[in-house]
Amino acid sequence: MFSAFTNSLKIPELRSRILYTLGLLFVARVGAHIPLPGIDPKPLQAFFADQTANGGGALVGLYNMFTGGALVKGAVCALGIMPYISASIIFQLLTAVVPKLSRLQQEGDVGRQKLTQYTRYATVIICLVQGVLLILALENPARLFSGFDVNQYGQIVIVSKFWFMVQSTIFMTAGTMLLMWR
Repeated sequence: MFSAFTNSLKIPELRSRILYTLGLLFVARVGAHIPLPGIDPKPLQAFFADQTANGGGALVGLYNMFTGGALVKGAVCALGIMPYISASIIFQLLTAVVPKLSRLQQEGDVGRQKLTQYTRYATVIICLVQGVLLILALENPARLFSGFDVNQYGQIVIVSKFWFMVQSTIFMTAGTMLLMWR
């Protein structure tokens, strides 16, 4: 098995693709550890630790797993790649319903590039919506995480509300776009 891996590194195109993929994985892992400015991730981490110890929080834990642990850390990549996946699914379904999109898909490379562009624009819109909703949930965590007591765990958002929402939404959108970039 090790010889097969070393042989794959001898092919220049395959080597560059492997190194590119490893570089993207590195960027994704770093983005999952950089907390948003204005968030104290310790209350969220303590809450998740308590939920895991008690066997609860399965749904939020599943979402946290999809973000690579970025949700618990309040990280820049807290939205993960899910907005892009949602936009891709939406456009796959729309091509079956909207004749213009169906024609674009059948036009070959030019049409597919246009669909990819539309999917990326939709990803930005989905990121903005999900980013605002996630920040609102972090400002009032008891709404999203049942059993979260601010008196016990502490505040997650520790700065003023409006500019924090704008700034964090932009950061999370940029984090998702960075993960989506190929």
